[in-house]
This record gives sequence, C-alpha cells and structure tokens, in this order.
Amino acid sequence: MASHYRPSGAFGRAVNELEETAIAVILAAMTIITFVNVVLRYGFNTGLIWGLEAVTLLFAWLVLFGISYAVKTTAHLGVDAVINLLGPRGQRILALVAGILCILYAGLLLKGAWDYWANFANLPMTTGRWYPTGFEEMGRTSYRGWYEVVDIPFPEWLRWIEPIMNEGEHYEKLPRFIPYFILPFGMLLLLFRFVQATLRIARGEASSLIVSHEAEDAVNDVRHMNYEE
Repeated sequence: MASHYRPSGAFGRAVNELEETAIAVILAAMTIITFVNVVLRYGFNTGLIWGLEAVTLLFAWLVLFGISYAVKTTAHLGVDAVINLLGPRGQRILALVAGILCILYAGLLLKGAWDYWANFANLPMTTGRWYPTGFEEMGRTSYRGWYEVVDIPFPEWLRWIEPIMNEGEHYEKLPRFIPYFILPFGMLLLLFRFVQATLRIARGEASSLIVSHEAEDAVNDVRHMNYEE
C-alpha cells in the first residue's frame, strides 16, 4: 500500500501540485482524444489522423511522470525476501544503500536523457562517458530543431518559436523537442524524488523505497470470512 505523502515547504508543494495536475491532465487528454476518435471512426467513417501519435506521446509522458510519482508515494514493487531476514538496523542500512544506488542511476538516466533531447533542442550534449564533464561545442550544422513528429500538426500559437528554433522556417508538424522534453524533465523529477526518499529513510521517516505488505496483511485478516460464509 502506498504511503500518504505530505509535501513540506513551498517548493515541495509546488512540485507535488505540478506532478499530480500533469498526471490528471494527461489522463483526461488521452481519454478525450481516444473517445472522439472512436466516435468519428465508427459514427462518421473518419478520424483524427494525429490521434494515435498524440495518445502514444501522452502515454509516454504519463509513464515518466508515474515513475517519480510512485517513488514519492512508495508504490514501486520490489523483492524484500532478503531484507526481511535482517533486523531493523540492517534493513535501514540496506534501504540507504539502495537509495544511494537509485540516486546514482537516476543521475545516469538524466545525463542520457539530456544528451538525447539536446539533439532536437539545438542545445549541446554533455561530454564525459558516465557523468557530465562539460558541454560539447556546437555549430549551426549540429542543430536539429527542425525535426518534426509524424502526424501532429503545429499549433498556430507556437509560431513565435520558429525564428528561435528553425531559422524562421515554418513548421508543418510539431517539432520533436517539445514532446521529447519529458525525457530530461522526467529524469530530473525522478532524481529529485529519489533524493527525497533517501533523506526520509536517513531521518527515520520511512523504512523502504518499495511498497509495504499492508495490503497483503489486510487480505489475510479477512480471508477467514470466505470460509465462514
């Protein structure tokens, strides 16, 4: 069962509201687009050409937001067969080690995500194999802000970015750096949540990074009711 997370501080509350609002908006958008597409297809023999691609990208956003959200609420599944063999002190030490390893892993993911997204955002990638040691030099030929998605049309209210990202040339489809932005942002959010979770373990406010067995225990408590009936 996921723990009830209560953010402290203005920054923590702001990040929490952003995360939960984004998840709700993405779910609503996916539902609306899919419903409209079904009605158009079976009712009018037409459809939104860009609907499938939009839902696919929104689902990717939802997954990446959901990863950090599950860390925040301690909802990730894990194997605790070895952990349960240890005492409270040993469990806390292993939880701290796991938290540190997760922080390092999230840092590697953030570097990789930035380097991938930077190609499409006219920004330099980081140098260094395992951790960033700086930014590479880029020339105009290195800019790839003109890459577009396949079907999603370019919104007219975003025309102001054309001189910045595409040398004044018109976009016909949505540039890829916009939907791909979730990669570095999602990994940054994941790193932030792992740091938070590890600090909670260090302060004794949490005991693990994975979901507890409260739900399983509750099922065992009411299992006898089925036999009594």
